[in-house]
Formats: sequence, structure tokens, C-alpha cells
Amino acid sequence: MEKKLPQPICGQEAVNLLNCVSEANFDQEKCLRLLQSLRECVLSKKVKKFSIPSDDHNHQDEAASVSKKP
Repeated sequence: MEKKLPQPICGQEAVNLLNCVSEANFDQEKCLRLLQSLRECVLSKKVKKFSIPSDDHNHQDEAASVSKKP
């Protein structure tokens, strides 16, 4: 049975923004809206810092890839 990892805080918003800026048909207005969405999520969830887990971590560590303010 496959374990489902928890979604990182604001992870989907971050991925959406990264995908937007990498599109061949760059749409600055769309990316700005996605940036605003990510910013709102970061503020509402009190995210302090993002990090990308390295290959050295096991999959359980990936769930802790975003730090929150105390």
C-alpha cells in the first residue's frame, strides 16, 4: 500500500508560480496573480522559509520541507 505524503504548506501555490514562469508563452499578468496567491498563503500560514529536500533525506523528511514561525 502506498503512503500518501502530506502536502507541503503553500506547496501547490509555489509549484503553480514556478510552472508559470517556465512556460514558453510567458504571461506576466497570470504569474503576478499566482505570486500574489503564494504571498497570501505564506502570510496566512505564517511560513518563515521554504526549502527543497535533498536526495539524502528519506520521504518522511519531505513533509517538513517548509518551516513555520514559532
